[in-house]
Amino acid sequence: MSTKRVRLRLPATSANLGPGFDTLALALKLHLDIEAEAAEEYSIDATGRNPDACSAIKGNLLLETYSLLLDHHARTAVPLRLRLRNEIPLGMGCGSSAAVRIAAAAMASYFGGLAWGGDRILAEACRLEGHPDNAAACWLGGFVASATEAERVQAVSLAPPSTWRAILVMPERPLATIASRAVLPAAWSRRDVVENLQRVALMTAAVATGRGDLLANAMLDRLHQPYRAEVCPLLAPLLPLAGRSGILGVALSGAGPAVLLLAESEKAAAEARERVRQATAGAGPVEVLICELECEPARIDLT
Repeated sequence: MSTKRVRLRLPATSANLGPGFDTLALALKLHLDIEAEAAEEYSIDATGRNPDACSAIKGNLLLETYSLLLDHHARTAVPLRLRLRNEIPLGMGCGSSAAVRIAAAAMASYFGGLAWGGDRILAEACRLEGHPDNAAACWLGGFVASATEAERVQAVSLAPPSTWRAILVMPERPLATIASRAVLPAAWSRRDVVENLQRVALMTAAVATGRGDLLANAMLDRLHQPYRAEVCPLLAPLLPLAGRSGILGVALSGAGPAVLLLAESEKAAAEARERVRQATAGAGPVEVLICELECEPARIDLT
């Protein structure tokens, strides 16, 4: 039996960031660590968050995507022994599916002998995701703006200020992305689109220059958050915290239901816990998770 092995470290991501619908995303220092090696049969040893879901063989997105990619490229899927440590919340809008699809593409390339470069791995993950934002930020790290052209993914990563912190506010129950997309309208007014374009440009410039004072306005949105608020009930009570007491901006994390608050410092993030609890009182069990922003790219080690 071959001893071929791959190790991967992939960060969580928070996409959209308010106005950047399917365009902007930010990598977070919450990781999915995977060690995979060829084996006689599939097995998964999972620790961290949601270990039962991560260790299930049947219905496992990582294994299904790995097999799907190899079948699509007429390669035999080599069974794998996987060791996982997961820090990424599942079903909360924190990029768990993008991290898994990048991992699956990297494993398919390695164990299937496809020899894909980094651009191809990212392109395959984005194709399966249906949009590039989460996958691009997971792959590149930092604050990422991305777009697709035919089958190519173009993305640029900027390093946000190292003092900024992310606060994830998560309800007890997850929300499927398909359910969150179902509430969106089929079309938007010119006014709404123009206002979002203005704020996407402003937010990108704010991150590039470290202008945290601009984020309260730059992270406002008219394309998806007003509609998703009905299925993401933590958004409305938390939006008013933007621009107050060190909280730079507030937005839905990806498709929700988690909400992302950006804080100007570790101290401001810690002090925001009580304001978050007060704002979400009566909303049921809520988890508040503070983490740094991840400016390093995904890591892949081959042996």
